[in-house]
Amino acid sequence: MKRFIPFISKDPVVSVISLSGVIAASPRGGTLSDSALAPAIERAFARGKPRAVALVINSPGGSPAQSSLIAARIRRLAEEKTIPVHAFVEDVAASGGYWLACAADDIWIDANSIVGSIGVISAGFGFADAIARIGVERRLYTAGRDKSLLDPFRPENPQDVARLRALQDQIHEAFITHVKTRRGARLASDEDLFTGQFWAGQRAVDLGLADGVAHIVPKLKSLYGDKIRFQRFGPKRGLFQRFGASLTAELTGGIEDRALWSRFGLS
Repeated sequence: MKRFIPFISKDPVVSVISLSGVIAASPRGGTLSDSALAPAIERAFARGKPRAVALVINSPGGSPAQSSLIAARIRRLAEEKTIPVHAFVEDVAASGGYWLACAADDIWIDANSIVGSIGVISAGFGFADAIARIGVERRLYTAGRDKSLLDPFRPENPQDVARLRALQDQIHEAFITHVKTRRGARLASDEDLFTGQFWAGQRAVDLGLADGVAHIVPKLKSLYGDKIRFQRFGPKRGLFQRFGASLTAELTGGIEDRALWSRFGLS
């Protein structure tokens, strides 16, 4: 009631944005994309004149482009409105999930949280021998020499692999630059930091990937007072996503999502 009465000071507000799931441009339920999160992120920085914004992250990563777009939106709003941003990691903030965490001014983790995996991965299958054994003839016509790059139904071409690795190196360098820019002198000079390895709890803090072990409520109360109020934001889900999400995910990528989680012992 106090916040509706003029001339009475209001308790400080912190906006909490939930960033939970695989990062992908796919419209299926349970994934994180810039277009899906944009309304929630914009409201979080605008509604109620928040003292700070907290990111609650639980993501094994996914699309580098979507990770970059989401993080860039958070940074732009934080700088435009001069609002500090704090990240709190739950189970995991790895790969693209750690890219999101680095959008914050500081990163706080649980003693069992997994962070890192600063690298780029591509995976697929090759079926060239399989289709030959069952008597299937592959017919493919392209305009453009490289249009059939890494076709899974043809033998692997070393030139295609070299092109893919060049792309991966470019994205990896952008990831490293983002982490170094955001974390700065807090990072340890460890040669394994950018190899794709990941760490848990205090070891991640020692490496400078996080600022300490802390949980959202006590940490934010210590920063902004015991009377702090939390307002929560996250992507809205439609009726189809709410009632059909599990079946849809199974049919349109749920297996791939679980594979990402399983890399960190979570599925």
